Amino acid sequence: MDFLQTTGTPEFNRQLKNVQFGDSHGHGWMFRKVFKRDRKGNLLDAEDKIVAPEDPDKFKKAVHLNDIHLEKGMHCVDCHFRQDSHGNGNLYNEPRAAIEIGCIDCHGSIRQRATLFTSGPAAPVTTSQGKAIVGRNLLRGFTTRDETGAKVPVFQRITRDRTKKDEHGKDIQLKNGDSIQNSLVVPGRWWRIVQTADTITPGTRDYSEKSRYAKTMRKDNQTWGDVPSDDKQLAHRDSDMTCFSCHSSWMTSCFGCHLSMQANRKMPNRHNEGGDSRNFTQYNFQVLRDDVFMLGRDGTVTGNRIAPVRSSSAVLVSSQNQNREWIYSQQQTVSAEGFAGQTFNTHVPHTVRARETKQCSDCHVSDKNDNNAWLAQVLLQGTNFVNFMGRYVYVAASDELEAVVATEHTDPQAVYGSTLQNIAYPDDYRKFVEGGRELEQSYEHKGNPRVLQVQLRGEYAYVAAGEGGLRVYDVAQIDQKGFSERITTAPVSKYGQKFYVKTKYATAVAAPSTLAVDPARWRLKADGTMIDPGRAAKLTGKDREQLVNEEQPIHPLYAYLYVVDKYEGLILVNAATLLDGDPLNNYLQRVLDPNKYANGAFNPGGALSDANNIVIAGTHAYITTDHGLVIVSLDDPLNPKIVRQMGEPALRHPRSIAIQFRYGFVVDDEGLKVIDVTIPPQVHLVEGAQVALSDARDVYVARTYAYVAEGKQGIAIVDVEQPEKPRLDQMFNGDGQLNDVRQVKIAMTNASLFAYVADGKNGLRILQLTSPETMPEYAGFSPRPQPVLIASHKTKGEALAISKPLDRDRAVDESGNQLSVFGRRGARPFNLEEMMRLLRTSDGNGLFFQVSDLARHTLPH
Repeated sequence: MDFLQTTGTPEFNRQLKNVQFGDSHGHGWMFRKVFKRDRKGNLLDAEDKIVAPEDPDKFKKAVHLNDIHLEKGMHCVDCHFRQDSHGNGNLYNEPRAAIEIGCIDCHGSIRQRATLFTSGPAAPVTTSQGKAIVGRNLLRGFTTRDETGAKVPVFQRITRDRTKKDEHGKDIQLKNGDSIQNSLVVPGRWWRIVQTADTITPGTRDYSEKSRYAKTMRKDNQTWGDVPSDDKQLAHRDSDMTCFSCHSSWMTSCFGCHLSMQANRKMPNRHNEGGDSRNFTQYNFQVLRDDVFMLGRDGTVTGNRIAPVRSSSAVLVSSQNQNREWIYSQQQTVSAEGFAGQTFNTHVPHTVRARETKQCSDCHVSDKNDNNAWLAQVLLQGTNFVNFMGRYVYVAASDELEAVVATEHTDPQAVYGSTLQNIAYPDDYRKFVEGGRELEQSYEHKGNPRVLQVQLRGEYAYVAAGEGGLRVYDVAQIDQKGFSERITTAPVSKYGQKFYVKTKYATAVAAPSTLAVDPARWRLKADGTMIDPGRAAKLTGKDREQLVNEEQPIHPLYAYLYVVDKYEGLILVNAATLLDGDPLNNYLQRVLDPNKYANGAFNPGGALSDANNIVIAGTHAYITTDHGLVIVSLDDPLNPKIVRQMGEPALRHPRSIAIQFRYGFVVDDEGLKVIDVTIPPQVHLVEGAQVALSDARDVYVARTYAYVAEGKQGIAIVDVEQPEKPRLDQMFNGDGQLNDVRQVKIAMTNASLFAYVADGKNGLRILQLTSPETMPEYAGFSPRPQPVLIASHKTKGEALAISKPLDRDRAVDESGNQLSVFGRRGARPFNLEEMMRLLRTSDGNGLFFQVSDLARHTLPH
């Protein structure tokens, strides 16, 4: 109790080096203060100058990103009045629907000053002279007390120029037409309410050129300054965007929480029901970040406008029975209608600032072209940075599949050898270091006949097995001590399933997502009947309203696995049957029509012969072959078609590709090269965008860094913040210990970033890239990695590949197809058309454009 009472006090915070806390909010949660940083994680002052991390007064100099209302001395009840706090007697389907206040009610719009009538979803509607009047008049019958105890209106209009003393006795100049608000909590406290119209009007005391630039910019990305007669000409109109889309300074995102249930453990219930429970579930958050910004469409009740999006309930679940056996461990959830349970939702961040708002380059391609990774995050396409690896690392080890234990079993799930383990489990850390930092516990399954590549998704590991074709391993019992064989290809008899598909020589396999997306779920209609997903996807307009849940259709490409074979080309395999809960239909087979495609494989003219790797991005497959890159459209997955090929001299024997928003990063005989994939059928090499490397095997891009497996040289870490100007940031080989690097994957545990390395003959290596203990910049969007080798495991065969971790920040693919469930009815990520509006003029149909964060002086005539 004493600890909670002192948390956030100046005395407490003075003991901390890289973080500062606020109060504990009265119920044991810890709240960290958020300060202004650049994308590298450096603290910034009010003039955007870097505050040195060793400065003892750094947290006084850096801008604390308090909400502007809080800075003014406001409390929650100064915006959310009695109805918002206690309701109006009606039941609503979500809390937001019960709110009567809106930003424009106090601040007005670019067209008019505030009316001081509430206009939120729950604003009351009255009738006067036959006309419906929306909202409650805040100027009438709404009072508080001043410092003398006298009643005063909460809101007041100023009718003449005059001065008024604030609570500190300072004279404040007020003008005719101003609105002021008196505090409902502190007698004598008041503030002037800035009007949006004044911020765009030159000559007023609140005028801001940036505000005028943003609020009056037209869709041509050139004309601005005046307010057009038709709002549809505006790029950022109130009817399509919430105010806090731009005015939020930061927002919190919870990229993963672990719900761990233990049976036969007696614990008191913590809620109103009282009594005891014998099924105790712990709630362990994993990755909490304030460095991201994401946008989507808000829920139906608030008009489906553009709004900030947060990761809110990215739940993984485990369950231990009465024998202390983990009957399932860290498994994903799936929503009722088939979306992945890595949940997102639109929300009001309550972090409004006057100066530290979002800039043009936070949502559009910058004139420096240095925000490709940032925009991938904004659009919810994922950045491979906060991905979840979990307790087990799945390694393709040539002639076997190995699952290597890499973390503690209990929460916090510290990686062995990490700084977190040293803090949370000091005895275990000491023993691990004294033991040579060797990961000793692993489970294996001999290859059938080999394991060249592996991808884990849910309870299954998909393997490209060379001559063995595609092999699917059931790993549901990987953490179950009651099972002697924890990895199996036959969980039931051969009459119950067929977990393989024969091919001549499978070199790679791709699941279209690491998320558990089930496109085969039927949809519930308002009349209580169900409709199959195919027919539901075709419903439009009013017909679509008969669906109870306002969810988007799941693209059919997510029903399949995609295997590339050295001799046969591309092979599609039905995989949705592994997610539907039916144990009787798990017979994997090729799905392409053999009458149209020889042997059910797609390889027109031998274009996909010698294929060695495949990546799915949106509705396109990017397949590297010995002779070039082939891009295949999967928009109609059972009728694939080649839309683009690139070969020599642009690409020489490409081996791997990584896609991030508008760019692809390819490794070939000459090193790392960059291609522009903005329009897949028009993919082209970016001239001069190359980093020469001698032995590039594979590439993985996490935010602004590309991690290239550089064979004997170790790992090449390439800065791709400006994708068209990549540069080698550093080489890392652990003092020669990494000398056969085949592949690298990146994932985050708590506040630290890790690299998982397939190091050929040496086995699995784990590197810690960032740490809050050693790096003041750790909380940035993409801090410069400082790799340290912390753990190793010698695999029995050559370590060739690592399973990609779970995408925790990916809610939509590059073609605008929703993947993760959204927590508000009608809320969703942007579709492709809406994404294009951020890149092109004229509602996404015009020219591609770039923006500057400085207003350009091209005012209308």
